[in-house]
Formats: sequence, C-alpha cells, structure tokens
Amino acid sequence: MSSILGRHVARTVRSPLRPFSSRAPLSADFQHAVIGGGVVGLAVARKLQSRGADTILIEKHGGVGTETSSRNSEVIHAGLYYGKDSLKTKLCVRGRILLYELCEKYSIPYRNCGKWIVAQDDAQFAQLEKTHAFTKEIGVPTHFVSAEEAKRREPDVRAEAGVLESPTTGIVDSHSLMQYLQGDFEDKGGTTAFLSKVESVTPLDHGSKGWQIEVSSPDSNETTTITTETFINSAGLSAIPLSNTLLPPERQTTPAYAKGSYYSYSSSRPKPSHLIYPAHSPGIAGLGTHLTIDMGGRIRFGPDVLWVDDPTDYRVSDAHLAAALAEISAYLPGVDKGAIALDYAGIRPKMGRAGSVVEGKGFLDFYIKREEGFEGWVNLLGIESPGLTSSLAIAEEVESLLYR
Repeated sequence: MSSILGRHVARTVRSPLRPFSSRAPLSADFQHAVIGGGVVGLAVARKLQSRGADTILIEKHGGVGTETSSRNSEVIHAGLYYGKDSLKTKLCVRGRILLYELCEKYSIPYRNCGKWIVAQDDAQFAQLEKTHAFTKEIGVPTHFVSAEEAKRREPDVRAEAGVLESPTTGIVDSHSLMQYLQGDFEDKGGTTAFLSKVESVTPLDHGSKGWQIEVSSPDSNETTTITTETFINSAGLSAIPLSNTLLPPERQTTPAYAKGSYYSYSSSRPKPSHLIYPAHSPGIAGLGTHLTIDMGGRIRFGPDVLWVDDPTDYRVSDAHLAAALAEISAYLPGVDKGAIALDYAGIRPKMGRAGSVVEGKGFLDFYIKREEGFEGWVNLLGIESPGLTSSLAIAEEVESLLYR
C-alpha cells in the first residue's frame, strides 16, 4: 500500500514509557494508535507523543478534521450547561483555559468576544437565573447586564426580560488549531497515516499482548496490518460502530446522528459584537438558533437539530428555516431575513436521541473510558459539543487513563 504505514510495520518499537506500570514491554510497531484525525484525536495523539511514546494517528480521509471538527460553530464554550459532576463540564472548563493559553502562545487565531444569553419572557429569565446560579457553583464567571447597559452596548439586540453575559466564551479558527496540533505532533516524531481506513481492530489476548489493526487504502486493493500496545478510539461519527465490533452485544450502543444546518448572513447590519444565544427552553434539543461570528467577522446562525440515519449526509436542510427566522427575529428584530441563506451542515455523534443538551432528562455525557475486559483500549464515544473546547483536556484525560 502506498501509505506512510508501510515504512513502519517492519520494525519493533520498545519505548521505555509503558502505558501500564505493571505490564511487561511488548514487541509492537507502535506504542499508541489513535484512530480518528479530528481535533480530539489530534490533541490526544499530540499529548501521547509528547511523552516520547511512539504514536500513530490513523485517519481515513486525506486530511485532518474533515467531518465534525470542521462543521461546527467554532465556539470556545465556557461550560454553562452540562451539570456540575459531568465530564462535559469538567473537560470544557479545563479545556477552555488550555485552549486560550495555546492560542495565545502560538498565535492561533481566536477572539475572546463573550456571549450574551437573552430572555424575552419570565420563563426564559428563570432559565438565566438557573444558569447563573450553576456557574457560581462551578466557578465560571457570568453576570447580568442591565437594560440600560444592554441597549448601549448592543442596540440591535432585543432582550425583553434580561441578559446574562458569559465573558469567557469566544471563538477560534478550528482549521488553524488543527493544523498546529498536526504539525506539533509530527515535529515531536509522531506518524500521521492519511487515506488509511480501519478495516478491523483485533485485541491480542484481550489486549494484554497488544492490538492488531488492519487498514486499507482507497487508491489500492492492498491492506496493511500494524500492531500497537494501546488503541484509542477517537473516530467521531464512526466511533460507536467501531466500538460495537469489539464489545459484546449487551455493551453495544446504537449511534444517533444529529444534523445541524447553519445559515449565512450577507447583510452588514445589524452586526452584534457578542455571540447571541436565546435563553434555553426546557424540552428543546440544542441551544436554539444562536448567532455566532467567525474570525473574519461574518455572522452565521444555527444549528438546528435534524435526526438522520446517514452520518455522511451533509446536505443542508431548510426544514427548520421558518422556525429559525422567527427565533432570530425575536432577539434581532432588525435582521434582514432576505439576507439569511442556507450555508453548511454538520453532524454530531451522539449516544442517543437526547431530549436536551442541558443536564436533566435525556442528558448524555461524554463517554471516555478504559473498556473493562480489555487492556490498552480507551474508548471515546459521543464526543460532540463541547468537544472542540474540551479537546486539550480530553487529551489529558486519556493520558491519565493510560498512565495512571
């Protein structure tokens, strides 16, 4: 196979750093194999390679981050919604700090623009109060903005009942971030294998003797088999199907795919300087049709939620466009509806059709675990929002699971 893998399969790697202190060194091509070259897989591979451990990143596409990681709002989340004891809160709060530090240190484009959550009635304002009380518990700053201040700072934004500001929310150029992570991983000696589709993963003696991974290349009929001491499943939309090939039926999960369509905005007015989110409405999936800004200053709206069976179906849907226009008009009454158009769609990998993103009935947390009954396997499932924000902290979590 004309793949970078071919240059590595013939040699044995014996790193002095073992993933488990009680485990004898194994003869394997690599110490760690990370499957999936999205932002989380990149962060994990970089973290493990930083230990001097020979790591390979296996990606079926021709470049990094071509699926969920490049089809989102590029928001650096503060961690306002996910519940005090959830992994999403823990890793989002930690990841936000790490991400701002990384962007500042290495000149990765970002902007700490802040976010406004706006309420139009008493019920929505009650949600703001709940969010504010929760952020005090977890140490994330939020504060209420008076009606006078709100009118002065964002005259085009309507908030009949109140505004809660999240000053640590921001945006990042996700593509520049992933380019940096890939480059740093490779500079540290890591191996990136593009156009390498995983055909099978086989535990050798339940993983105690390592793992065998068979990959194929789309430009040939050949396959390559490599061995690795540990295996990290960070395959995003393909993570649950891959996991199901290894777990017994009673431990398998049915994947769910939430497609979100985004809308572009071609008018120069109005143009808020903050991200604008409508207050959460109980029983509604997602965070509403929010307004975000990219690094070029362009406004976009979305995403909505449309459950699909095909995780490769990126066709933009107008099924919820009328509802989105009504929601946008509620907080941005001067919006030019004619300037709003279908833009792009992303698909979020979920472990079920949760009723709400906010912790409570239907809430689904990140799944990041060493799988029982196997050695050297860390499984990452349901890594959706706030996965981008959490990516560097998820890398720390995986490292701690392997090297604890």
